[in-house]
Formats: sequence, structure tokens, C-alpha cells
Amino acid sequence: MHDIDIATLLLALFAGAIRVGTPFLFVSLGECLTEKGGRVNLGLEGILVCGAMTGYAASFYSGSAWLGVLAAGGSGLLLGTLHGLVCSLPRVNDIAFGIALMLLGTGLAFFLGKPFIQPQAPMLPSIDLGAWSANERLHHALQINALFFVGVALALLLQWSLSATRWGLALRLVGDHAETARALGYRLNATRIAATAAGGFLAAVGGAYLSLYYPGSWNEGLSSGQGLMAVALVIFARWQPWRCLLAALLFGAAGALGPALQAVGITSGYYLFNAAPYALTLLIMILTCRPDRTLSSAPGELSLTR
Repeated sequence: MHDIDIATLLLALFAGAIRVGTPFLFVSLGECLTEKGGRVNLGLEGILVCGAMTGYAASFYSGSAWLGVLAAGGSGLLLGTLHGLVCSLPRVNDIAFGIALMLLGTGLAFFLGKPFIQPQAPMLPSIDLGAWSANERLHHALQINALFFVGVALALLLQWSLSATRWGLALRLVGDHAETARALGYRLNATRIAATAAGGFLAAVGGAYLSLYYPGSWNEGLSSGQGLMAVALVIFARWQPWRCLLAALLFGAAGALGPALQAVGITSGYYLFNAAPYALTLLIMILTCRPDRTLSSAPGELSLTR
């Protein structure tokens, strides 16, 4: 392989890590926030798909892709709130209801999204960071959507907030030691509902990125399980927002491996390379679920630990 081919491959992986990893970033940050409060939301896949459909529909009717992003976030907020409210009831298992929510969200999206498969909605714009370069490949790789920078800023903000602000410390206490938090006067259900609702908002924004930027259309096979993989990503990131950023870029690079190899002329085994994110998810679960490390950094009140 020539040097120019290696450079092209690395450039394609860099661009793919950002483009494919951005929805992973938002969904994983949403799940990280939810799990910090002591609750698991396996319904993120449904919220992601519903957010993608809602964002596309709102963009189509309003003519503004950014209004579409806000509408998508609103749909995620509603579904996240639903998850939080129902799971606050006695004898309701959050994992079981999360599966039900996944089916509800995808079902609603598929049913209500039929009219939007063909029409073209306004797309989110890119920020052209490569305008200075005459290299076409570099110019294309450095066209980055603003939502990625929002996600990076949000990851750093959440990392700081969870360790240095009153609400962040309260959320961690509720997720780690519910009885202690109750004794100090914190409202457990209200805190967890708020965290789950905020997590749903972020996951739906990740869905809007899929339909309004990359790949930039609405169809029923848009997600490919990214909402479920985000749960494994949060475990891999050890429940740290800044690590969610790094893990999202890793998953994004894995998802971009097939197209990147195509860019250097390697076309055999294309569909096998497209399975890289799923293989990476399985590998991560095997490596992080060893007996000596299983959920060692997990919030103490998670359903996974009880």
C-alpha cells in the first residue's frame, strides 16, 4: 500500500469517526446522565429513532433544520419523562419497561414517518474548517457539523458539573446511595425523572443528526442499533462523560472502517467491515465484564448491580 493510500485511509477514518460517532456521543451522554441517577434506559433505541423521524418532519414543515433538532429533542424529552414516571411506580422494572419503550418509540416513528420517506427536508449545515486547503479530500474531511462541537462542549461540561456543582453531586448521591440522599432531603424520584428526561432529550438530538445530516434522510433502517450500543459504550466509558466522547469517536471510526477501506480501493469484504461496530460492542462487553472488573465504577443503585 502506498503512502498516499495510508494517508487517505487515515483521513477517511478521521472524518468517519466524527460523522459516525456524533450520534453515539449524544446517546451515550444521555444514558450516562440517566445511569448516574441510578436508572437504566434501554429504550434509547426507540427514542433515537423517534427523534430522527420527529426532527425530519419538523424540518420539512418548518423549513429549518435547527427547529427540527429542537423538535426531536422535545420528543425525546417526552419519552424520557414517560420512562422516568413509569419506573418511579412500585414494582416496575426499568430494564423491562425500557424494552417496551424501545418498541413504542420505533413503532410510533415507523407509523407516523411513512409520509416523510420520499420528501426532502432541509439539512443541517456543515462548518467548513478546510476552506484553507486546496486538497479536495482534506477539504471534504474537515466539513464538520456544528452538533459535534456542541457534543464535545456538552461532554466536558457534564464532566465538570458532575464533580463540581451542587446538582451534579446530588445526582451522583441519588445514583450511588439512595438512602443517604433521602436522609439528606433529596427527592429521589424527581431527581431520577429529571435525569431520565434530559437523557431522552440528548438521545433524540442524536437521532436528529442521523436524519438531518449523516446519512441525511429518514427511513426505517436509519439507526442500526446505535441506541442499544450506546449502553455498552457507557459501560466501556466507566460512566465518565469525557470518556464517552473518546468511546464515541472509537465507535465512529469502527463504523467508518468499511467506507474508509473503499476509499483506498479495498472493496472485498465490505459488508464484513460494516459489522465492525457490532463486533467492537461484543469485544468491549467481554473485556469489561470480567469478574474482577464487572461494573466496578457503576452507580450503586443501578438495576444492573442489584
